[in-house]
Amino acid sequence: MAKEFRLQVYTQEKQVLDELVTSITVPGEDGYLGVLADHAPLICTLGNGTLTVKRESAERQMRIAGGFLEVAGNTATILADSLAETRL
Repeated sequence: MAKEFRLQVYTQEKQVLDELVTSITVPGEDGYLGVLADHAPLICTLGNGTLTVKRESAERQMRIAGGFLEVAGNTATILADSLAETRL
C-alpha cells in the first residue's frame, strides 16, 4: 500500500478537493512535476495542462489553467486560476 498525503484544491469560487491521495502530477511553468508523500517543501507556479490525482484504486484528471502549488507538512495545496474535470 502506497503512503498517502492530503491534497487540497481551491479555485476562486470554492474548495474543489480535500482528500488523501498517493500521488499527483501537475503542470508547472517549466514542465510537469510529480509529488508523493513526504515530498520536500515546495512552492511553484502552475501552467496550463492536466492535473492527475491518483489514489490506490482510482485516477482522476482535471484541466488546470494557472495557479500555485505549495507542498509542506505532507499536504499539497493547489490554488488554481481555473479547473475543469476531464473524462478518462
